[in-house]
Amino acid sequence: MKILAMDSTATAASVALMEDGCLLGEFYMNVKLTHSQTLLPMAEQLLACTQVALQDIGLFAVSAGPGSFTGVRIGVSAVKGLALAQSKPCVGVSTLEAMAYNAGQLDGIACCLMDARCGQVYGALFEVGGGRVTRLTEDAALPAEEMACLCRKQKKQIFLVGDGAQMCYNKTEFKAFTPFLLEEPLRQQHASGVAKAAAAAFARGQAVAAAELLPLYLRLPQAERELRHRQTGEKG
Repeated sequence: MKILAMDSTATAASVALMEDGCLLGEFYMNVKLTHSQTLLPMAEQLLACTQVALQDIGLFAVSAGPGSFTGVRIGVSAVKGLALAQSKPCVGVSTLEAMAYNAGQLDGIACCLMDARCGQVYGALFEVGGGRVTRLTEDAALPAEEMACLCRKQKKQIFLVGDGAQMCYNKTEFKAFTPFLLEEPLRQQHASGVAKAAAAAFARGQAVAAAELLPLYLRLPQAERELRHRQTGEKG
């Protein structure tokens, strides 16, 4: 089965085409153009370069969050539209889980981190090895210091992945257990990881129709958080 996967949850954007575990092609851009300008053109060019027709795609996949609210919406909307037009199933996967596949061939714990602003990270831990990824903690929005506490409880080597990895690597709390920082561009989100996570989700029967695909937000958008804070004094 051919899987067309997209990621637009952070600054970088990418599109990948995978068939039965083999990566046929991937386009990756880390520029300051909006994802609405780059995502679908990359998908179109990738299909043209691999000589695969859109109707031959068996599953559409997207990193559905956490991440930039605008980026998540763009990616989910693009995949919903493509899947609906082709009457094909789709899968929304955790951005953090997809990133864990960047370290899938290593032996240890992938600490997947995204900069959530406001002094927080989106983070989760996964055990990796031999291409396999096993979730250890649920996706959460939390202070980087709390993520470091979760890491210190692990007995294996910690590998930092994601656009929040460098920030955390520089913190004293993380240096205490000498984590390994993945190099660029492997550190960033990749649609190939989305495709691998989607294949696993499809095997578990988690594919949905286009109308059922939803973004995975871990907290309210900033505008809603600020409104709630003004109205109730609560911090979102």
